[in-house]
Amino acid sequence: MRDVVIAGAGPVGLFLATELALGGCSVLVLEREEESRSPWAALPLGLRGLSAGSAEVFDRRGLLEAVLGASGSEPARIGAAPDAVEAPAPRGVSHFAGMGLNAADIDLAAFPFRLPSPAMEGFMTSLEAVTTVLAERAGGLGVEVRRGAPVTDVTQDDASVTVTAGGQEYRARYLVGCDGGRSTVRGLAGFDFVGTEPLFTGYVARVTFADPGQLPLGFNLTENGMYLRTPFEGHVGMMDFDGGTFDRSRPLTREHLQEVLRRITGTDVTLAHVHLASSFTDRAMQTTTYRDGRVLLAGDAAHIHSPLGGQGLNLGIGDAVNLGWKLAATVHGTAPLGLLDTYTGERHPVGAAVLDWSRAQVATMKPGPNAPALRKLVHELLSTTDGTTLVHRRTTGLFNRYDLGGTHPLVGGTAPDFRLADGTRLGDLLRQGRGVLLDFGADRALEHAATGWTDRIHHAAGRARNDLGLTAVLVRPDGVVAWASGEAPDPAAFRQAAARWFAGPQR
Repeated sequence: MRDVVIAGAGPVGLFLATELALGGCSVLVLEREEESRSPWAALPLGLRGLSAGSAEVFDRRGLLEAVLGASGSEPARIGAAPDAVEAPAPRGVSHFAGMGLNAADIDLAAFPFRLPSPAMEGFMTSLEAVTTVLAERAGGLGVEVRRGAPVTDVTQDDASVTVTAGGQEYRARYLVGCDGGRSTVRGLAGFDFVGTEPLFTGYVARVTFADPGQLPLGFNLTENGMYLRTPFEGHVGMMDFDGGTFDRSRPLTREHLQEVLRRITGTDVTLAHVHLASSFTDRAMQTTTYRDGRVLLAGDAAHIHSPLGGQGLNLGIGDAVNLGWKLAATVHGTAPLGLLDTYTGERHPVGAAVLDWSRAQVATMKPGPNAPALRKLVHELLSTTDGTTLVHRRTTGLFNRYDLGGTHPLVGGTAPDFRLADGTRLGDLLRQGRGVLLDFGADRALEHAATGWTDRIHHAAGRARNDLGLTAVLVRPDGVVAWASGEAPDPAAFRQAAARWFAGPQR
C-alpha cells in the first residue's frame, strides 16, 4: 500500500508528488494519457505565465534555474543583485481585462517586507517545460508514474482509499485528485462543485493566416468580443460572448473559427489552415471543500475559471506547496491535530478570490452599449497608484495572507528571502521541505527551545543583511511565516507556534 496516490501527472500533480517525496512518502502518480509529450503542452498552445510567487516556490525547492532553462529564459533577467538589501522595483505588472498598466505606478511603500530574491519577477513558460523539470525531479526522488491509467473508480474507508485505474486496483492511505477541470476523482468522490455559468466561448488555436497583417499583436477588445495574438506565428485566442453555448457542442471547423474571428475583429481575415484548435468557457466553479475523508483535490480539480490573467497554473502550484508537507506529516503521524484541515481553510479563500478576479475581468470585457464607458472608468481607476498597486498585489502571488493569528503583519504571509551575513538565503534553507527558524540574534534561550524540533525545523542563527526589524522568524515548509518576533524572542511563544504546526517536541 502506498502512502499517497495522485491522479494526474500535470504540473500540479508532479509538484505535489515531489513535495510528498521530500517528506518521505511513497507516491504513485496515475496519468490517463499514454504519452508525456503533447502539442497542447508545447509552445505556443501550452504557453503559460508563472507569477513571481510561483517562481519563488520553485526557487525554494531548487528548481527555478531548471524551469528557467527549459523555458528559454535567462536567470539573470529575473534575479536580484546578491549584495542588495532592498528589493528592486517591479519591471512589469499584470493586465486587467486586457488593459495594460504601468509598473512605475506601483507604490513600493505598500510592500515593506519584500527583500531581493532570485525570483523577483514572473516569466513566461510552457506546460511542457514545467512538467519536464518536475518529472525529472519526481523520478529522482523515487516517485513512480504510470501512464495510460485513467481512474475509473474510487472507494474509501477509515483506513485507506482504493483506486481503480487502467484495470488495476491500487490502495493508499490518501488519494489526491490533480486531474484537471473535468476531474474524474472529483466526480467519483462526490465533491460539490458550485459557481457561475459562462458568458463566453473562448477559442485557442494554431493557424496559418492568409493575411496576418490585418490583426495586430496583443490583447484587442472590440465591440463584439476580444482577440489575442502572441508573437508566436499563427497563435490566436478569441472570446465570443455567446453564453458559452458553442463550447464542445459542435466540431471546431476552419469555417466556424474564421466566421467568429471575422465577426470579433471586424475584418475579412482569412484562415488558410487550422492546425490545432480547442474551445473553453469562463465557467467559474469551486468545490465547497478540498478534502473528503482520505480524498483531496488540488489545482483545476478543485477550481476552474477563465484563463484571464494567467492565474490557473499559479493557483494550483500554491495548492500543492501548501498541501504537500501537511499531508506528509499526517501520513507519518507527526502532524498536530487538525493540520490537514488547514489545507481547505487556507487555500479555499485564495481560490475563491481568484474566481472573483476572473469574473470581474469577464464582466468588464463583455460587449454592450455601456461597455466602452465601463472599461474607460475601470482603466482610469486601475491606472492610479492605488489601482495599479492593487493589481500587483492581487496577481503576483507574493502577498496572499493566511489568517494564522499573531500580531506581526508578516505572520501568515510569504516570508521575505532573508539573507544571512555568510550569504545563505532563506531559499537555500527551504530546499529540503523542512521548517526554518531564523534566529538573527543567536539567542541561546531560543536555540535551547528549538532543540526539540530538530527533525522538523532547521535552526539557522546569525545576523541578517537586512532583518526588517525582526529578531526571529519561524517559517513553515511552504515558505509561510508562522511566527515572528520584533523584540527579544520569547521561547515560550516560539514553542507554542512550533507545536501548532509541527506537533510537540521530541522527547
